[in-house]
Amino acid sequence: MGEEERASTATQILRAEGKRVTPQRTLLLRIIQQNSGHLDADEIYRQARENYPRISLSTVYRTVSLLRELSLLEELHFDEEHHHYEMVTDTVHHHLVCTGCGQIVEFKSPALDELCVGLEREHGFALERVHIDAVGRCQECQRRSERNAPGSRSRV
Repeated sequence: MGEEERASTATQILRAEGKRVTPQRTLLLRIIQQNSGHLDADEIYRQARENYPRISLSTVYRTVSLLRELSLLEELHFDEEHHHYEMVTDTVHHHLVCTGCGQIVEFKSPALDELCVGLEREHGFALERVHIDAVGRCQECQRRSERNAPGSRSRV
């Protein structure tokens, strides 16, 4: 499903639930979708203010809460004190999370998919959701650490 279809579906669900489709909600949906998720509430707010300077942080939190309530938005906990958000999709994916710079990379894994099928079969368990976050350091942060390590020659 494309970005426009997801936005249209989200607005249809809002209307079907008797919720207003306000310019602020439409803007926040667009921001989350265009950034492929993984934004925290402060970053959503910062981007929203660029287009709608009078929007409040409480509007962001209320909208995020509503979208979660309607199962349109997922709250993610990436080894940090605050939450990130992404639109719920029908594609299974997982995350690589860099502890150095905070970068989040989505990935799909046929091997993990096979593992889940095996778990279901072996244990007679119907999995509803699998959430995997692999936490480590991205290539750039690894390079940066190597350059700053004691005994390494810095090119400054």
